[in-house]
Amino acid sequence: MLKYQPGTQHQTCEYCGQENTIVDKQESIKEYDLHSALQALANTQPTVTTKQAHCDSCGASFKFAANLHAGQCPFCGSDIVVSPQKNKLITPKSLLPFVISEVDARDKFRHWIQGLWFAPNKVKQYARSDNKLAGIYLPYWTYDSDTESTYTGARGDTYYVNQRVSYVQNGRQVSTVKRVPKIRWTNVSGRVSRFFDDVLIGASQSLPRQILDHLQPWDLENLVPYEEKYISGFQSEVYQVELDEGFDYARQVMDGIIHRDIAYDIGGDHQRIYQLNTQHRHMTYKHCLLPIWSAAFLYRDQTYRFVVNGRTGEVQGERPYSYWKIAFAVIAGLILIAGGITFLQQSGALDQVEYTNYSAY
Repeated sequence: MLKYQPGTQHQTCEYCGQENTIVDKQESIKEYDLHSALQALANTQPTVTTKQAHCDSCGASFKFAANLHAGQCPFCGSDIVVSPQKNKLITPKSLLPFVISEVDARDKFRHWIQGLWFAPNKVKQYARSDNKLAGIYLPYWTYDSDTESTYTGARGDTYYVNQRVSYVQNGRQVSTVKRVPKIRWTNVSGRVSRFFDDVLIGASQSLPRQILDHLQPWDLENLVPYEEKYISGFQSEVYQVELDEGFDYARQVMDGIIHRDIAYDIGGDHQRIYQLNTQHRHMTYKHCLLPIWSAAFLYRDQTYRFVVNGRTGEVQGERPYSYWKIAFAVIAGLILIAGGITFLQQSGALDQVEYTNYSAY
């Protein structure tokens, strides 16, 4: 009954205290050619897998859920890890071990939920409970790509012209000259290049992508070769987002950064992009497992999930809102605004501000 202890380099038996040291494999973390992998996947005939698991402790045979390859035996509670090779064609070659313990993760969650504005009081009371968190290794893809982009667009430079405007002051019609902004557009074209390293894409569909993306940053420079001993005592998912689908998500991330690079290259005060063509070269990928603590709570018959980054303690999740608290805050804000306007009107400060603004022109 050996379980990996977060933040350490060993497994521990929760009954007798026996410790086994985990010795990391002396292997480098490799990048794999994306084009070759996609070709191999296209030429591979789909196979039917039973995902049958066998428990050496009690002898039971059973099946894991479709998205898992590690968990506990439902008969005796022993930790089981099914080789990922039996479930997917691409197997994880690296992982980040847990650093944050379950106790620390629960403290992080309590601090997060207590700091939520407009959260119902009953939800904040949940933070004081000792509900168990589930430690899970989630599958991720990382992508590298050397990109070169050509574009055509326009650069906008702001200039000002004088324009006469009329307004009413103290019951009289008066006029003044005001500087009005205009934009002068110039057609441009150019080329930008950027190398993208380890664009991280979550390969799980168990959590919303918004939660997966906001768990970053991850210290990917500390990835270690895949070792089942780090997974003992935890659940582990197989990827549900395929390799090519993951690269489509990664390309969207890259496109956003490329657009910013082009805007900087165009310069000026405003930018327009008419045409854009990006070439990707030397595309590589990695498949890795990253650790999270996960749990959910029920509020008014709706389930809200939250997760804690198992390396940094970053908390992300879904949360309900107290509409009473929001309504009271809006009413209080309107009362303060109305009171401030009334005070300024009675003191004549608004008239003075209006006169000062126009006279500045």
